[in-house]
Amino acid sequence: MKNQTALMGLALRGLLGGILMGLANLVPGISGGTMLLAVGIYPLFITAVADVCTFKFNLRSLVLLGSVTFAVLVAILLGAGPIKDTVVHHRWVMYSLFIGLTLGGVPLIWKLAPERGRPFWLGSIGGFLVMLLMAVGLAEQSAGDPSYLLFFIAGLIAASAMILPGISGGYLLLLLGMYEAFLGGIHTVKLGLLGDSSRGVSPSMDLVWEAMHVVVPIGLGVVVGIAGVSNLLKWLLNRYKRATLGALFGLLLGAVIGLWPFQEGRKPELGEMLKGKVLTAENIGEVDPEDWPLVQFKPATPQVLGALALIGLGLGITYAIDRVGKRFSDDETASGESSA
Repeated sequence: MKNQTALMGLALRGLLGGILMGLANLVPGISGGTMLLAVGIYPLFITAVADVCTFKFNLRSLVLLGSVTFAVLVAILLGAGPIKDTVVHHRWVMYSLFIGLTLGGVPLIWKLAPERGRPFWLGSIGGFLVMLLMAVGLAEQSAGDPSYLLFFIAGLIAASAMILPGISGGYLLLLLGMYEAFLGGIHTVKLGLLGDSSRGVSPSMDLVWEAMHVVVPIGLGVVVGIAGVSNLLKWLLNRYKRATLGALFGLLLGAVIGLWPFQEGRKPELGEMLKGKVLTAENIGEVDPEDWPLVQFKPATPQVLGALALIGLGLGITYAIDRVGKRFSDDETASGESSA
């Protein structure tokens, strides 16, 4: 009876952590790993992943992984559409919030590396330069249609970020130019499965298949990444902890480079090349606003003040999540000591 109660409690925490993790992976700047840390199941989740990857099956690990995976899928399926629309139509607002959420992960990585030295700082410089190069070099890549291989690689990279507290998989997808395409693909799957009466859209498997060219390669990359890349990162943390944490620290600091908030979609013009096609009078009306080229604009004073407030809000949210996670960790430690 006690074991059943413990498993039920673990499943409920897995569902809560999975919902938070799924929503976190849709929002650049929030780490899915941080969400699991916040509900106190991060170490258990990592252990469960390692057990399954090495074919060590036990009921506790299966219950936790099953509940987390189910909740993640539901949260992503239901949340992708609204979040994508908000990013497209209120970009400076969301990007400002994303900056705060991203910078909020910096203290978390800092605390994980109490002993800092040359390896940490060299790793930090390397991580920062990687993000700088990605922000500059991949800005042009996002203008074209990504290949299946690039979608797969994006999923692979995002999966490694899902595992580590403080690193955002959604941000890496954003930087790779695939964030809105991924959210759009997930939302199309939802429309195909459930429909949308307010828009006059009926359930249709054609819509589901239409989204598979985005969802499948990214999904495969996520699966391979969680199974393989997460174990590689764990090995690096065990063998080269300071350098690896330094690289993660640099990645977080460099992440804000690609999140300049004061940019907006510009309506394309006739004759312009977009995603490898010349826009004509016949096809220009088919261009979705999420595919419009981004241009910077000069913000008004209220927008600057609003952006600063939203950055502060993002920092506050991340700090609150970290405090909740610390409380859960302390409670579990105290519980383990009392039971011993």
